[in-house]
Amino acid sequence: MDTISPVHGSTSGSQAPERIADVGGSADGGRPASRRRGAAAFLTSRWLPAIAASGLSVAVLLHYGVSLRDLVVFSAYVLLCVTVPGVLLIRALYKGRRTWAEEIALGLALGYAIEVFTYIAARAIGLPLLVLVWPATTYAIFIAVPRLRRHWRGGRHTGTAPLWFSWALVLLVAYLLGWGAASYFAVTPLDWPGLAAAPPDVPFHLALTGELKHQMPPMVPMVAGEPLLYHWFVYAHFAASSWITGVEPLVLVNRIGVLPMLPALVVLIGMTARRVTRSWTAALLATAGTIMVAIPGFFVGQNGPFSWGGVPDLAWTSPTQTFGALLFAPVVLLLIDLLEHRRTGSAWILLAIFLLGVMGAKATYLPMLGAGLVAITLVEAVRHRRLHRPALVALGMTAACLLYAQCVLFGGARSAIVVAPLFFMRTCWQAWRGLGAAVEPPTGSLVGVTLVFLLSWLVMWSGILGLLSRSRSLTRHSVILMLGIGVIGLGTALMLGHPGRSQLFFMYGAYPYLVILSVYGLLVLVRRARVPRRAAICAAVAGIAVAYLIPFVCGVTIPLGQGEDDSVLYRPYLVLVAVSALAGIFLLRTWGGYRAWALMSVASVAIALQADVQGHVLSVLPRVVGAGLHEAAGSTEFQESQAVQSTLTAPGLMAAGRWLRSHSDPRDLIATNAHCRPDGQVACDERHFWVAALSERRVLVEGWAFTGTNMSHWRPGASPEYLPFWDRERLRANDLAFTSPSREAMKRLRDRYGVRWLFVDERDASSRIGAFATLRFRSPGCAIYELPRAA
Repeated sequence: MDTISPVHGSTSGSQAPERIADVGGSADGGRPASRRRGAAAFLTSRWLPAIAASGLSVAVLLHYGVSLRDLVVFSAYVLLCVTVPGVLLIRALYKGRRTWAEEIALGLALGYAIEVFTYIAARAIGLPLLVLVWPATTYAIFIAVPRLRRHWRGGRHTGTAPLWFSWALVLLVAYLLGWGAASYFAVTPLDWPGLAAAPPDVPFHLALTGELKHQMPPMVPMVAGEPLLYHWFVYAHFAASSWITGVEPLVLVNRIGVLPMLPALVVLIGMTARRVTRSWTAALLATAGTIMVAIPGFFVGQNGPFSWGGVPDLAWTSPTQTFGALLFAPVVLLLIDLLEHRRTGSAWILLAIFLLGVMGAKATYLPMLGAGLVAITLVEAVRHRRLHRPALVALGMTAACLLYAQCVLFGGARSAIVVAPLFFMRTCWQAWRGLGAAVEPPTGSLVGVTLVFLLSWLVMWSGILGLLSRSRSLTRHSVILMLGIGVIGLGTALMLGHPGRSQLFFMYGAYPYLVILSVYGLLVLVRRARVPRRAAICAAVAGIAVAYLIPFVCGVTIPLGQGEDDSVLYRPYLVLVAVSALAGIFLLRTWGGYRAWALMSVASVAIALQADVQGHVLSVLPRVVGAGLHEAAGSTEFQESQAVQSTLTAPGLMAAGRWLRSHSDPRDLIATNAHCRPDGQVACDERHFWVAALSERRVLVEGWAFTGTNMSHWRPGASPEYLPFWDRERLRANDLAFTSPSREAMKRLRDRYGVRWLFVDERDASSRIGAFATLRFRSPGCAIYELPRAA
């Protein structure tokens, strides 16, 4: 990570002779002192944190199967084709103060956005490597134009961060990397058949990357002709990366593609927090909170919804969320500058670029941003009886991007998002009870679970209430903007429903800005109350202790047993309320009103900050690490699990997919009889995407669970992965060629649907296919046939 810190303890050249003279003036006496000064300068170097983070990343990636060649080439690509040209543009267009690390993070984000737009145009004309035109042109302009050459030497607005802050950010990045390695890398190998056990999102991401690598405009590759109504800009970036570097999409998606985004996001969140709080310590606390905050869960075992969400869990599993979060962070940062410091000109250009990037990367951020801008406009109209022009301009830009995204990119589709109040609370109750989606909770239980969540959110964001102690802080434009983002983020979790809980991405997207507000409010309150540092530390320790003791004292294990009443679920939270009330009364009598309020807020924030460690690391990490150790040791258990997976999935599927990718045209259409995930269930789980993912070709009908059409048929209580295919005639014609092959069946696929290749899972197909199509490749369990051309 490119974090910057000031150089401490270095000496100027004029001082060196005097120090040599002090030890006798000899060359022998001077060398040790010179070495000591060199070692001190190195240990306090602003580049050492970045070197440490990079070295750790390399070691982890090499351990988990990434080749040294891929690492070197990908690193050179990110540096020379994305970061450096992006930094040059930031230096020319953005005049705000920043550190070197912040400038690099902004440059990387800008480079990503411009690369995506350039790649879309290059791919559309059939020359994907023309994406290199944008960095080449940027270099040429900044070399040729005299006024721009100074930007090669550095920006006038850059500074350095404290050394402790830089190292703290490195530790946060290391936490993200370690969690990703333990929870994702360890259970998502790069080879077959272990890869077959990966969640269905993995082949989905791979299939879309392959689609963007070869097609523009993109369609859903698993169902030919189905429009891609999804956030697909990150897959365009992966596709561009693969073309430029030659790195396999599998390695990009499952290992290194997301990695540069994480330190950049960490740095930009810290930058935004520092803009709002004007404190390095508060900025670090907000950044750590963004990564570690989670809904406090006080159950024993797997906490279900409480132990999922936020940056650590979504980093690799949802690259769209990570990419969108990275591009949205500069939007908020720029708006703070434009609204509070009234910067004009080039800052608006940058804002427009990033808004367009967010539009296709993760459009869920746009309505949240719009709510914040509307709030600013209303507050200004009420307080000063005037319209706030910068907020209105930004609101118009946001609305235009949202309309384009919804009407063009997403074709007006709802993607299974429905208005279903308390839908998330229903699914939580079902998970805690170990029941299916068809079982409706009693009204009393639904109300109880909702109160649990409201109490949890109060604990998480209690620091925001500290802004009430100073009205001037509450009316800052940056605060109002983030409050608007947070209200929509939390409101959608209460009011909307989605079978895959995608409505929660609004809430997760708002996390960083709610955390910043919470830390800022806590800072304002602690300063107002003049809380001693020792008392604040004791309050934080007490909060953490309470959070760890409650689960063991109450002993509520999830899911509940059949004989247990729902009231058991509320026991830990009633204990929390009781303990908080007693602590509040004690603090009120001993410390007074403001200090009691501040200390209770400190304890609440500490509970929320440790929730990620308690809910994730302590309950999930030992199991995952244990599995990784068994795998590394070649244990019998792991070998047996691999053998079971081999019987469920065709062992030669990856080899067949790779052969087809090498021997077919990207425009060729494939038919396959693989539609269901081999999960051993009686019903067909239609989330089978491996044929499209590994062949990088479009399939007539493979798995249709994630398509817009299928999602439009979903209603609460059903499971979208088990809905029937809507085009019965197409599916029948497809499957007939595999189960009852004939000359007419093959002719129908070829002439009516344009199919050229058959990708056959031979465990569920007729042996007579070879009589009507030409066998081109066979691997264990799979075969590739080519249909005869029309006479």
